Amino acid sequence: MKADNIKEIVKSRYAKVALDNMPCCGTRKSCCGSSDAEDLSKKVGYSDKDLNSVPEGANLGLGCGNPVALASLKEGDVVLDLGSGAGFDAFLAAPKVGPAGKIIGVDMTQEMVEKAKANAVKGGFKNVEFRLGEIENLPVSGSEVDVIISNCVINLSPEKGKVFKEAFRVLKPGGRLMVSDLVLLKALPEAVRQSVEAYVGCIAGAVMKDEYLAAITAAGFRDLKVVGEDVYPIELAVNDPVAKAIFSDAGVISDHAKEISGSVASIKVSAIKPN
Repeated sequence: MKADNIKEIVKSRYAKVALDNMPCCGTRKSCCGSSDAEDLSKKVGYSDKDLNSVPEGANLGLGCGNPVALASLKEGDVVLDLGSGAGFDAFLAAPKVGPAGKIIGVDMTQEMVEKAKANAVKGGFKNVEFRLGEIENLPVSGSEVDVIISNCVINLSPEKGKVFKEAFRVLKPGGRLMVSDLVLLKALPEAVRQSVEAYVGCIAGAVMKDEYLAAITAAGFRDLKVVGEDVYPIELAVNDPVAKAIFSDAGVISDHAKEISGSVASIKVSAIKPN
């Protein structure tokens, strides 16, 4: 599948999440009847305090970690969130950098950007802005940001090396990268790797762990560290609002469930742009 085709498919599916996954009846569950986003988020590292500190509708339960908790943000930092979605991690980062700092969220889906902007207004966040753009071609100036965070987004890109080169470009010298993402510990069955649904659900888009880390180093980053790693339960990877349809694809997941189990890991990676 060509990179442009993958991007359009991902954009289309996440637009649907932004439009359909609005909070209903005063609850934090989605209107489309998917799993509770709060439960999913707790399983990947968010606290009740985190979940209660963001505007209603900001957490769509799409992450695979909590990069903000590991990013060591400080007052005055300019932070870039790659694939910011409805703004969940951006809003968690905002109070840590304070009014002297700034959070920039970039997402390629217009509907997500609009949802995030509405959430920022609803939550009274003055130091957060959201920009429409691709993480392979960031709408951010060179050496503009102090810290980059990302949560289960880079695995969706068919051009991961380009993403990390762009991240390197926009970071200030001495700037930090802190991402949570999905990687492979063993190869996926070919049928799963070719599945559109599996790709959008972050599974088929994942690459081998060594390949992922090598792309970060090749972009110029140093002091690369894997600060956390857990085998990612396949039911979480397919339980988010976008990927739920995977389980209904008997020709993909059901036939290969045992092979996939233990193949996917959630890793937390930090790296530095040299001075």
